[in-house]
Amino acid sequence: MPGLTIENLDQIAQEAEREFLSFRAMLMVCGGTGCVSSGALSIRDALQKEIEQQGLGPAVKVVATGCNGFCAHGPICVVQPQGVFYQRLKIRDVKELIEQHFGQDQPVERLMYRADRDGPPIPLEKDIQFFAKQQAIALRNRGLVDPEDIRDAIRRGAYRGLKKVLSESQDGESIINTVIRSGIRGRGGGGFPTGVKWKSCFEAARRRGERPYVVCNADEGDPGAFMDRSIVEADPHAVIEGLLIGARALGAEEGFVYIRREYPLALRRLQKAIEQAREWGVLGPGVMGSDMCFDIVIHQGAGAFVCGESTALMASMEGRPGEPRAKYVHTVESGYRDKPTVLNNVETWANIPQIVEKGAEWFASIGTGDVSESPWGGSSGTKVFSLVGNVNNTGLVEVPMGITLREIVFDIGGGIPGGKKFKAVQTGGPSGGCLPESQLDMPVDFDTLTQAGSMMGSGGLIVMDENTCMVDVARYFVSFLLDESCGKCTPCREGLITLNEILTRITEGKGGDEDLRLIEEIGAAMRDGSLCGLGQTAANPVLSTLRYFREEYEQHIHAGKCPAGVCKSLVTYTIDEQKCTGCVACVKPCPTEAITGEVETPHVIDQDKCIQCGTCLDACNFDAVLVE
Repeated sequence: MPGLTIENLDQIAQEAEREFLSFRAMLMVCGGTGCVSSGALSIRDALQKEIEQQGLGPAVKVVATGCNGFCAHGPICVVQPQGVFYQRLKIRDVKELIEQHFGQDQPVERLMYRADRDGPPIPLEKDIQFFAKQQAIALRNRGLVDPEDIRDAIRRGAYRGLKKVLSESQDGESIINTVIRSGIRGRGGGGFPTGVKWKSCFEAARRRGERPYVVCNADEGDPGAFMDRSIVEADPHAVIEGLLIGARALGAEEGFVYIRREYPLALRRLQKAIEQAREWGVLGPGVMGSDMCFDIVIHQGAGAFVCGESTALMASMEGRPGEPRAKYVHTVESGYRDKPTVLNNVETWANIPQIVEKGAEWFASIGTGDVSESPWGGSSGTKVFSLVGNVNNTGLVEVPMGITLREIVFDIGGGIPGGKKFKAVQTGGPSGGCLPESQLDMPVDFDTLTQAGSMMGSGGLIVMDENTCMVDVARYFVSFLLDESCGKCTPCREGLITLNEILTRITEGKGGDEDLRLIEEIGAAMRDGSLCGLGQTAANPVLSTLRYFREEYEQHIHAGKCPAGVCKSLVTYTIDEQKCTGCVACVKPCPTEAITGEVETPHVIDQDKCIQCGTCLDACNFDAVLVE
């Protein structure tokens, strides 16, 4: 196995590219968690077996990649280098795909993506609307590289940024200035200028005469969020290279990746990538034949949401309870083991090699605002979002800062399923705000989202349709944060308990106008008095829904009604006799036997027995169940 050096990096990349092009085709099977859970690895094995049986082994290679991004249509296989896109594959499709695509040189239209059921097939991935407005930087290698093969990563450009800083003998300050000029702000939630953080740590380490640490935060705990997990699964060497460049800039010799135990696939691929990097001389003494010494240790978190916060994360790494501390002493000055420490999330680290290789001005030219005079001057670069909820095209997207919410939800996401109306989108995870249709044309950047009562957060986007109760949504996220709060500080602990009690009371029809005033007071106290970002932003879901959907709260309080038909205490299920066909489809699944009626005669719901579970609504095929 050759050692990777500054001198032979390009040669190894060229050899790997020649080998790649020697194949007639590469079947790039999405091996992200979503597709794996749908049987993608079995499909990969079936493809490999069929290729061998057809005698195509020397000409066609099967590769399991990381997440392709178009999760709603997995399992996915993209035939490279042509880019033919096959979706929702089953084992039974494999023989036809190989025989027709390779035996007859005829792509299988039946397995191709269609924008709508009766529309024409769209053969190539690049022509699918989901990808049209995306710009991949952090996700530059998604679906294009084998995440378990360092040589394939090198083929796709891994370690070129590191080579640049090593071969040009760039000192720490010049690397840090490049990051500052790029304007990149932390993608983990806080949005703090990355270069400023690095500079503060560099100065603290030099002042104290100590070696700093670099840490990657892969403890992604937001409901519905899978950005960082997918980057690690798809391109772990991008994260490793980012940490190496950060270590070179700061003078660190030891780095850590804090990753939650619930990410077994990402963990396994990261472990393998680190092992390969050591074997190839990228980690350890003499990095790429230079005088640099650096290695990475993985620390597995136990899944506490609060450990995504910097001081709680470092306390957990030290074996102490994952609780935050007051920020009068910053982690860049006294972090892990009381040493100067830089902590950035996975996406931030994955961007660093591209910034170094292509230049600060290139990155700063993407996005919004002007970062030439201040690193706080805008939102440069791209942002990775997990697009989930009531949207047709769920998945992982990377878009330039400044794109509108409407473009993400309707152009990329394909709009709302079933012809239903858009109601809201929550940005920023459980501590983010819920924005209504009137805000759809706002640009997505750090400052605009904050002004609208939401936040960028780590990048979760949850789309909601007309059947969503915004009071119940606020109650759900407050309940989640209540469970995840460490309870150390009074504003967060008591504030969440009280907010949960108030929201539960309102969803049960027992609230009053004074509750709405109290919500606003508690939200302000939590924002101003909590120790960490969890408590400071925990009231955002409540305050934003109260700001944009106040009439829904008032209907719960004054009319005793839930307009969306979600809050069980305020809902009555009845059957429309004109629409009911007497099919008994709703009778059998009813858990309390509340529905009676003979076959082919209208049924009736006994309100004394009904527990408002909604099973009858789901079972009815004739829209005969009414929610009032």
